[in-house]
Amino acid sequence: GCLHVTPHNPHARMGLLRTHVSQEVLSPSLLHPSLSGTTQRPISLALAMSELQFWTSQGDCEVKLRLSELGPAAEPPVTVHQMFKRTVEQFGKHTALGWKEGEQWKTATYEEYYQQCRAAAKSFLKLGLERYHGVGILGFNSPEWFITDIAAILAGGFAVGIYTTNSPEACQYVAENCHANILVVENHKQLQKILQVEDKLPHLKAIIQYKDVLKEKRPNLYTWAEFMAMGSDVPDTQLDSIIASQRPNQCCTLIYTSGTTGQPKGVMLSHDNLTWTAYATGLHVRLTDANVAQESVVSYLPLSHIAAQMVDIWLTMRVGGATYFAQPDALKGTLINTLREVRPTAFMGVPRVWEKMQEKLKSAGAKSSTVRRKVATWAKGVGLQTNLSKMKGGSTAPASLNYRLAKKLVFRKVRKALGLDRCTKCYTGAAPIAKETLEFFLSLDMPVYELYGMSESTGPHTISLPDAFYLTSCGKVISGCETKIFSPDEEGIGEVCFWGRHVFMGYLNMPDKTEEALDAEGWLHSGDLGKQNTDGFLFITGRIKELIITAGGENIPPVPIEDAVKEAVPLISNAMLIGDKRKFLSMLLTIKCQVNADTGEPEDELTEEAVEQCRKLGSTATRVSQIARGRDNVIDTAIQEGIKRVNDKAVSNAQRIQKWIVLERDFSIPGGELGPTMKLKRPVVLKMYKEQIDNIYKEMVTPSTPENPLPPKQ
Repeated sequence: GCLHVTPHNPHARMGLLRTHVSQEVLSPSLLHPSLSGTTQRPISLALAMSELQFWTSQGDCEVKLRLSELGPAAEPPVTVHQMFKRTVEQFGKHTALGWKEGEQWKTATYEEYYQQCRAAAKSFLKLGLERYHGVGILGFNSPEWFITDIAAILAGGFAVGIYTTNSPEACQYVAENCHANILVVENHKQLQKILQVEDKLPHLKAIIQYKDVLKEKRPNLYTWAEFMAMGSDVPDTQLDSIIASQRPNQCCTLIYTSGTTGQPKGVMLSHDNLTWTAYATGLHVRLTDANVAQESVVSYLPLSHIAAQMVDIWLTMRVGGATYFAQPDALKGTLINTLREVRPTAFMGVPRVWEKMQEKLKSAGAKSSTVRRKVATWAKGVGLQTNLSKMKGGSTAPASLNYRLAKKLVFRKVRKALGLDRCTKCYTGAAPIAKETLEFFLSLDMPVYELYGMSESTGPHTISLPDAFYLTSCGKVISGCETKIFSPDEEGIGEVCFWGRHVFMGYLNMPDKTEEALDAEGWLHSGDLGKQNTDGFLFITGRIKELIITAGGENIPPVPIEDAVKEAVPLISNAMLIGDKRKFLSMLLTIKCQVNADTGEPEDELTEEAVEQCRKLGSTATRVSQIARGRDNVIDTAIQEGIKRVNDKAVSNAQRIQKWIVLERDFSIPGGELGPTMKLKRPVVLKMYKEQIDNIYKEMVTPSTPENPLPPKQ
């Protein structure tokens, strides 16, 4: 059974600090399905709800839900199927999915989408999918991805996204960890990864390829069409009994952490995690139901990541919205075309996406006529002032004449060019974003709202809103959830902890890691450092694991210093602070360069904006190789001056950057320095550039003071 003893006291919170509702609502019958989902056993033999804990590390267990008496957290728990069915009943004829075949957009309604998911679920049963076993999905966002994900859940398995950038070994780790019975791959390239490790996957029964023709016939390898037809003779009653046996407090999805620190962990999310988070977030950000005005989104971020799944699949389903799929090369430049065609009402971009848009707009601006540039500069000044006063609570004032004029002459045109003219909700998350980027879009009358959360909180925990946002804050907590700052210092900075129905069940088969993340009262410890202001806005100041602890014992969060350097020197693409257990801080820098549209690899050519910057500084450089490792004195001087400006604001001598080096190439996903959501993989970078870092520290320098200025770097 599932009753596993932990040294924690799960009842510490119960009855003392908050009221929990009786959980009878979870047991629609007196019979409780056994773990196999076939034979039944009396409820008396099953765990009584009151004995359940808030967490587990076993895939076939149930957990206690964090229900409340009042507010959004009192919403009755539902399964994924119940939420989907409700949407079909309410918005069945509305468009659910849109995708391109050649130049033509094709669509499917919610009724069609639901029927496809049922057909795929029956095919999974035919292929022998066992209860609580994984269905791995390895490919770019598509209707087949969504259908596979939901069908796996309906058929009683786990939906498991696998990063498309994973190596064969990394795919094998995930597939083995979740006991995957079936793997669904996009094309021949992804199929090859699985075939390389197939003999090490004892649970694997079938592989399905959903795009392109099969290059070879093999036993248990199917096309999408073959797969979809396979379950036609499976009776509906067989699928319906499995659906009926599902509970909101059971696991249905696994999100694997990207493994920037050690092996990826399988984050177990329950039906209630997905359906309640979609409900509460939709309420919080004021999404409209499709019968009022249909929301639409563009799906392009990796679906193996919770942020993309929550926005593209669950939130959109909850309100009957439409999801349109971008092209696989979206992040290499085609995303803008899809945005212009779809004109979404909500858009989520990781910081790098917003930075790329900013670079494009700046370079287009640099090419326009003097008059146009002057008008744009004036409009941006008006936009920034108007939005900053809105942010400070002055949103009730009528729009000024200047603002209305700026909107007509500049803002509307910019939004239209980006395909965001209907977009009322622009979001950023998954990694820290520079203040300069937020201000740039604010000046164009496009507030980009920060949200914050993690896989372990089913995505969002705090979100900024049009009438409640604050530059550099990631907003206020979603209604029905709570934030606690654990053991704050004198500035109020401590570890950010979460409470709510969005908190995950535990890590699959990792009891120790689960107990590290969840404390005795069931609070989720994020590993992030942050503080809350008196109005309840949350500010993230760094990650505990990322904290640099110098040889002198000073704790230094790297991100604010890295952001400050990127702002001071616009030529810089990535900056990584070094200094853990070292006597002083140093920095690895990369320069903004072109990216190969096919491979995503950084190239030697500088971006147009970077060339422009070089000209302004008096350098003729057009390539990274002309700048890296001190080959361009003009650029070196400019970087040194920028770093000096950052150092002048340092709170202590230990927080000054003493040395730096410009690397030969930018960081990238294919290079291994960035994770799938463009997050910096610090441990990887430290290993990859060990030689360069060691060289920096070979020559000892005396810490810099005003009388003893910074030494020239090697």
